[in-house]
Amino acid sequence: MHIAVSGNIGSGKTTLTEKLAKHYGWKAEFESVENNPYLPDFYEDMKRWAFHLQVYFLNSRFNQIKKIQENKYDFIQDRTIYEDAYIFAANLHKSGLMTERDYENYRSLFDSMIDHVKAPDLLIYLKADIPKLVGQIEKRGRTYETTMRIDYLKNLNQHYEQWIDNYKEGKLLIIDVNQLDFVENPDDFSFVVEKVDREIFGLFS
Repeated sequence: MHIAVSGNIGSGKTTLTEKLAKHYGWKAEFESVENNPYLPDFYEDMKRWAFHLQVYFLNSRFNQIKKIQENKYDFIQDRTIYEDAYIFAANLHKSGLMTERDYENYRSLFDSMIDHVKAPDLLIYLKADIPKLVGQIEKRGRTYETTMRIDYLKNLNQHYEQWIDNYKEGKLLIIDVNQLDFVENPDDFSFVVEKVDREIFGLFS
């Protein structure tokens, strides 16, 4: 079984992936953030490093998917390959931070990869408004994220809403996390687990 957790920067994807993996005994695949050689440079100069960063993420995600598809374990994945293309690369292109040439090159690479990708059995989308995202980003205190602009997060949220509205690849669970704190409040985590249980057992019924 392949579960994936999606959502904007600061929505709580990585934390929830960790907690669900521990709760269910799943193997977890995390987004390559801490050891990403392009991320700090990207936040300093988005236009210069946009294409490099997105190709790095795309390659990393595709390798994760190969690992998930080649093994018989149950996996939970922090962010999907769809978000790389339909959210982040699309937003960079639309915002003028990725050139038409680079975007076409990137999409060609993505289109070649996606033929070999099986959608997750369940996609969990963490829906969060801007104040929630900003609060979470400030709380984790990554130095390079301090230069992130609010309009960048807003644009990403718009792309997410559009993508989720049209998501047809598989089973989808939307969780509004604006009033949830599944780290500090056990009841909030139990609430999420109940929703996931309902969807998972539905997969096998």
